[in-house]
Amino acid sequence: MTQLPVEPHPLGFFLPDNTRLLMLGSFPPPQARWSMNFYYPNIQNDMWRILGLIFYNDKHFFLKEPKAFSEEKAKAFCLEKGIGFGDTALEVIRLKNNASDNFLQVVTPMNPSEILARVPQCEALVVTGQKALDTLQLLLPPLDPPKTGGSSRFMLLDRVFTLYRMPSSSRAYPRPVEEKAAFYRRMFEELSII
Repeated sequence: MTQLPVEPHPLGFFLPDNTRLLMLGSFPPPQARWSMNFYYPNIQNDMWRILGLIFYNDKHFFLKEPKAFSEEKAKAFCLEKGIGFGDTALEVIRLKNNASDNFLQVVTPMNPSEILARVPQCEALVVTGQKALDTLQLLLPPLDPPKTGGSSRFMLLDRVFTLYRMPSSSRAYPRPVEEKAAFYRRMFEELSII
């Protein structure tokens, strides 16, 4: 039986000095599916359409061309708004060669204390799928897992954080982008980011 390779995270955490919200997925898709060298790079993923709708009333705002997102626009937006990005897994084994969370085996998870210590203004985390929530929950003090669109609070590093659970931005979660954006909009409003 062939041993499947352990895949290290290709991006590392993106943590602007003014990070107030840390957005956490599970792990990037295979690089063959990337349209930019940044988080949520798959053109089939709706995260940048969701953010474009919420902040610019234009789901195409972050497109550089029809099949590619603009890394420059995405990073400038995050720096302006104080939004960090990362994933709950640092190393995984892909049980199938695809982007599905169902076939990701987490080998090494993130260290929330280490990451949150680097962003002293951060007050909230958001997970963007069930795999991210399941992985993160194992790393945090006990908490009631938030339902989709909801939140829970926890303490870490003598700080109180809000953990939000948003719908997946993946097309595998079959909801209209506008419907997904409504969930995210409430979170950004609660955090006074919009």
